[in-house]
Formats: sequence, C-alpha cells, structure tokens
Amino acid sequence: MTVVPDEYLMTLICDTCGETIRGTACVLPDAEVVWTLVAEHGWSGSPFATGPHRCPPCSFLPPPRGGNGSCDDHGPGGILGIDHLDDVTVIAATGDIDLDSGDTLRTALRHGAEVGGHVVVDLTRVHLIDSTGLGLLVRAHRDARERGVTLCLAAPSRFIRTVLHTMRLDGAFPIFESLDDALVQLSGVTSPAAAR
Repeated sequence: MTVVPDEYLMTLICDTCGETIRGTACVLPDAEVVWTLVAEHGWSGSPFATGPHRCPPCSFLPPPRGGNGSCDDHGPGGILGIDHLDDVTVIAATGDIDLDSGDTLRTALRHGAEVGGHVVVDLTRVHLIDSTGLGLLVRAHRDARERGVTLCLAAPSRFIRTVLHTMRLDGAFPIFESLDDALVQLSGVTSPAAAR
C-alpha cells in the first residue's frame, strides 16, 4: 500500500522517489478511496490506497514501464471521439476528467447540446474525476433536462461510482453498465460494436 492509515492521519508515499506527506484522514464510504488526500497535495496516480501514487515532481516524469502497468492507464484526460447515432450523441472520454481536461469536456458537452437529442458520456476509459469534471457533468445534465432530453453516464468505474455516491449524485444521472445498454435504453440504436 502506498497510503498508510494512522488513527487520524494518513501517510502518502511516492512510488517513484519515496517522498512522504501526512494529511488528515478523510472519512469516505470506502476507506480505500484516498482521492481527496492525493488531490489536496497535488499528487497524481490512483484514487485508491493501493496506489500507485506520485509526488508533484515525479508526476512530470514519464510513467514507469513494467510492473502491474496500472500507472500507464492514467494520465491527462481528453475526448476519444464524438459520434452521432440517430437522436443520441456519444461522447467518449479518456484518462482523468479534471481541471486540466475540463475545457475539452466542456466543448464536447456543448457540441452535444447544439446537435440536440440525448447525450451519453462514455466513461469506459476514464479513471478519475474531480470536482471540475463533476461540475461540468451536473451542469450539462441540468441543461439537457431543460431541453427535454437525457444526459446519462455509461460504464463508470468503481471509483467514479464511489465519488457519485459520496457526493449524492448517483441518483441524479441515469447510469448504465455499458455504452450498448445506454444506447438501447435511449433510442434502440445499435452501436457499431454490437452490430458485429
């Protein structure tokens, strides 16, 4: 583990250089979720206690190769693509949805609103979401509701589900296990993957 709990404090250990920092332990529904501690100190890496985690200077180094490879999957967020299927716009996001990738997501959500129809945000390749990303999704959901359409989330990770539950937003969004489930529910559209 790279986060060591102590009664009221937690020690965060950098997997690259061994640097440590102590912070107040936050009580979350899942004790393994240490996202708030990691983000509060400007660290990067996994939102879970098992890591890997990197201190701010090491965050700028390229991710290590080998090992369990979990660090290779995390990184700057973006949009893989925007597809229009009948009356549904699919926004496929990737990486971390945070302050750095907020403008990209905002632009994609605005585009989905301009096209009209339902919007599905595919979170299959998203690992982490922060308050910036949550705020964008909540605003887009409210705008969609005012237009009489639905904005839903497809395939959120365990971490994203935990964040939504912690923030009491899990009931605000329709959430689907997969993109195909969302498309079938919204319009009966068959995704290209399901059509094969």
